[in-house]
Amino acid sequence: MRRAVPALLLTAAGFFFVWQYQPQPDMVTETAAPPAVVSTAPGSTTKTVAGTTQRNRYGNVQVQVTFTDNRITAVEFLQLPRSGPSQEVAPTLVQETLRAQNANIDTVSGATQTSESYIRSLQAAIDAKGA
Repeated sequence: MRRAVPALLLTAAGFFFVWQYQPQPDMVTETAAPPAVVSTAPGSTTKTVAGTTQRNRYGNVQVQVTFTDNRITAVEFLQLPRSGPSQEVAPTLVQETLRAQNANIDTVSGATQTSESYIRSLQAAIDAKGA
C-alpha cells in the first residue's frame, strides 16, 4: 500500500503535464514579394504598408495592406500559423476588411485569437499609412 500511493500520485502528475502540453505552432512565415506594378487611373496613388506582428497561442499573424486612393484594395498575410483555425478564417477576415474599409470588423466564431491578432495588425497598418 505504501508504494501504491506515491505511484498513483506520480502517475496523476504525469497525466496532468501531458494534458497541459501545448506543442509549438507550425508556422508559415512568408515574405511577400514587392507588390507588382498596379495599373491605376492617372492621378491615383497606391501605397502598401505592413502591420505589426501579433502573437497568439497558435503563432504570429502579420498583414500587409494595399491602399489605392485611401481605400483598402488588398490585404495579404505576411505571417499566418498553419495550426488552429487560422488558414480557414483568413479569406473571411480579408473579405470583411474589404467590405468595411477599416479594422472595425467582427471576430470569426471559433477563431477569436486569430481574428483579434489580424485586427490588431490591420489597425497598425492603417495607422502607419496615415503617418
